[in-house]
Amino acid sequence: MATEWRDKITLRQGDLTEASTDAIVNAANNDLQLGGGVAGAIRRKGGPAIQEECDRIGPLPLGEAALTGAGRLRARYVIHAASMRLGGRTTAENLRASTRNSLLRAKEKGLRSVAFPAVGTGIAGFAMDRCAEVMLSEVAAHLRGSTSVERVEFVLFDDAALQEFRRVLEGMVRS
Repeated sequence: MATEWRDKITLRQGDLTEASTDAIVNAANNDLQLGGGVAGAIRRKGGPAIQEECDRIGPLPLGEAALTGAGRLRARYVIHAASMRLGGRTTAENLRASTRNSLLRAKEKGLRSVAFPAVGTGIAGFAMDRCAEVMLSEVAAHLRGSTSVERVEFVLFDDAALQEFRRVLEGMVRS
């Protein structure tokens, strides 16, 4: 079936830090400083070990992703998607690459489930509709290939984000 990948994607509103997936994805700056937004929530709930591990990894090229432990979070790992510079904005190119690389880190580790936020739409100011288009297309492409990942959740902050991701996903399935 051509849309088999669709069955592996779930969309829901909620708190990413409460996700019970193998990994959650952090909307990270390339310095891996867990300041505000999603990153700040991960730091607060996961504890200092996550930032300490990020400090050991050091800065990443934009578009890259790195995996750390998850501290006190329910997930086993945090994948840090470097979609922007500290204090900067997210671009479609960096979002596409960091989404792809996050999924590759999950595959390399043999993970089966990953939860993403709407990367770049908070502090980094990326438009929600473009975010949904870029991220969902990268996830669909990854799931069509050979991967250990069997489930991708998008855990979205509010109903408006959820509806936008639903609209984009439904359009992808129809086309």
